[in-house]
Amino acid sequence: MNSQSKILSRSELPGWREALRRAGRRLAVTNGCFDLLHAGHVTYLESARETADALLVAVNSDASVRRLKGPGRPVNGETDRARVLAALACVDAVTIFDEPDACAVLGLLAPEVYVKGGDYTLETINQDERRLVERLGGRVLILPGVPGLSTTVLLQRLQGGQ
Repeated sequence: MNSQSKILSRSELPGWREALRRAGRRLAVTNGCFDLLHAGHVTYLESARETADALLVAVNSDASVRRLKGPGRPVNGETDRARVLAALACVDAVTIFDEPDACAVLGLLAPEVYVKGGDYTLETINQDERRLVERLGGRVLILPGVPGLSTTVLLQRLQGGQ
């Protein structure tokens, strides 16, 4: 399968999700910037995929990343970030979102599992996202991170900060 075909537009999401349902497949969704993909991301995504039969990664748009991380980010554009994620065997689909949170994507997909990284707790994740997923019958799962592996740490190393 061509990795490009795994990148779905917003309008393609309902049909893709319905096909999963018809096949009896459970969906896990995660989201984030995934700016400089590293081993911590790969470990996290592989673990997220193990929680369900399919994994969709919702990637923050470039404008969204700038709002979250500042004017110097992202390092890689949204299309490139989506393409790299789509090439991973553990990722079944990728979509890009521009909103300040993932509620619109989560509402369309109604995943059985919403996965977040260990830099969050159930109390610190976006509570609108949490309530939406739970109201739709899904559960929120926090997976541990890999210590010392983050995009911020990589950027600090590149800038001679370590």
